[in-house]
Amino acid sequence: MNRCKLCLIPDTRPDTHFEDGICSACRTYQKRLEIDWVKHRQELLDLLERHKGKREFDCIVPSSGGKDSTWQVLTLLGLGAKPLVVTATTCQLTPIGRRNIDNLARHATTIEVSPNKTVRAKLNRLGLELVGDISWCEHVSIFTTPFRIASRFGIPLIFYGESPQNQYGGPPGTEEARIMTRRWVSEFGGFLGLRPSDLIGMDGITERDMQDYMLGEIDQNIEAHFLGQYLGWDSDRNAEVAAKAGMEQAAPMPGQWPAENLDNAQTGIHDHMMYRKYGYGRLAAQLSVDIRKVKISREDALYLAEFDDGLFPFNYAGVHYSEVLEQIGITDTRLMDIMNQFTDWSLFTDKPDNFSRRPKLRVSQENHSNAAKTGT
Repeated sequence: MNRCKLCLIPDTRPDTHFEDGICSACRTYQKRLEIDWVKHRQELLDLLERHKGKREFDCIVPSSGGKDSTWQVLTLLGLGAKPLVVTATTCQLTPIGRRNIDNLARHATTIEVSPNKTVRAKLNRLGLELVGDISWCEHVSIFTTPFRIASRFGIPLIFYGESPQNQYGGPPGTEEARIMTRRWVSEFGGFLGLRPSDLIGMDGITERDMQDYMLGEIDQNIEAHFLGQYLGWDSDRNAEVAAKAGMEQAAPMPGQWPAENLDNAQTGIHDHMMYRKYGYGRLAAQLSVDIRKVKISREDALYLAEFDDGLFPFNYAGVHYSEVLEQIGITDTRLMDIMNQFTDWSLFTDKPDNFSRRPKLRVSQENHSNAAKTGT
């Protein structure tokens, strides 16, 4: 495994293009510094003007109650739009997540959609067992639920936040996309090759059970835009604005950002599985953003990642992992078996047999020399 020469993103990350040892996210960040944001903002204003006042709500903002969706809602309100906030309930809502959803509802009308929780728990377990992703069903509902509500209420405009390919890297050209198409969802929506229809018949799951996770007959005139392509994207700014608006912030895991991924207690297991699959976790991704913004050196970031990236989430956002396992009906032993099954052991030097240790990365010579400067 080799990391980007500028940040910590490894060449094992899916859909991430490398050129001369530099990842697409770093290259895209430099391009963003040259964008005419005044022009892009005017294009957003023109888009909003075409939709304002024609319905009870001008647009939909998919939301978890977090920093980014809070910033989106407040920004659109400031531009004179009337957004409807749509929350696709997470798999296991944390106490802080509950409070932040309620906080955002103080600023704009909010609809929460909570699919059958018994079915949801089955989908969590099946996602973990089949594709190594406990959050598979959440990733699906993030995309399907807002479209279903938009179709039901006749609201043809949806605003998602940042383009993931723009922020974290992707195939060449994908960072310029402004509109989320069905093709985009199928390629980058986190389905991992598992379609909702594939689960019908498993563990008693019916076609009716899966309706919440399917687009079905959705109005083809609905447009979903990335707001970050019009106004730029800055996670620190979003967090500051959200905090002033009443959002609670506290790091869910050691070393992580205090304002991100606070709503779902299962996110810790999802992120740990990412580390086992690809050799990097949530912390490395966040540190890479901070490196690009010159908030931390690459050497210091490597030092932090060496100790805290990929840690097992014994507690995540105040919820013990045993509560997560109990909800989806698996044991510690079964979780360890699943984690080992989806681990790419070629990336690691050892094979831990308990939760107290994580696999240790095989670090490239370049990473060794950089880390040596900080004493790792």
